[in-house]
Amino acid sequence: MAAGTAAAGVCLLSDKAAALVSSPVKTNILRPPGAVPEEIFPAKCIRCGRCVEVCPYESIVPPDIRKGIYAGTPLIDVKKIPCYLCMKCVQVCPTGTLTRISQQETRMGLAVIDKHSCVTWNEELALCRTCYNVCPFKEKAIKLDQLRPVVIEEFCTGCGLCTHGCPVNRKDGNKAINIEPIYAFKPVRW
Repeated sequence: MAAGTAAAGVCLLSDKAAALVSSPVKTNILRPPGAVPEEIFPAKCIRCGRCVEVCPYESIVPPDIRKGIYAGTPLIDVKKIPCYLCMKCVQVCPTGTLTRISQQETRMGLAVIDKHSCVTWNEELALCRTCYNVCPFKEKAIKLDQLRPVVIEEFCTGCGLCTHGCPVNRKDGNKAINIEPIYAFKPVRW
């Protein structure tokens, strides 16, 4: 009995320890523009908070100590406040953790439309164009095909304005259009 309790305690401790070193970046939770790959992000970021302070929209927030090695690093929850691509954060980063790039070069993630949840893809008479209307690069990053939104991968910055504006709330907490952080986990080039 005691051995089983001890084993359960070790498994529980392992889960908690794993949470301290697991990246908080996931669907709709992104790094600011110009972020280096997630593999080296927590080592390179000195947690100075300059990006948080300079963000005029308060989009960038640092997670607390419960995120372990990621505590104090900048994150953007696009469902709450998306990135408006003002690019001020990349100008103040002293370590190059946020590299200086232009709006068009930004790749925070990729917008992905859930055609089963999107009312324009699901209903014949639905004319929602919110994601298209709020996109800063409409007709480039997002187009309408027969009045239905289509994301153009090579031009999508992953800013999250489309996700933030989407009126659809799925049961799992996501929207009909979500930002996947596919670029955050690209391999590091040494």
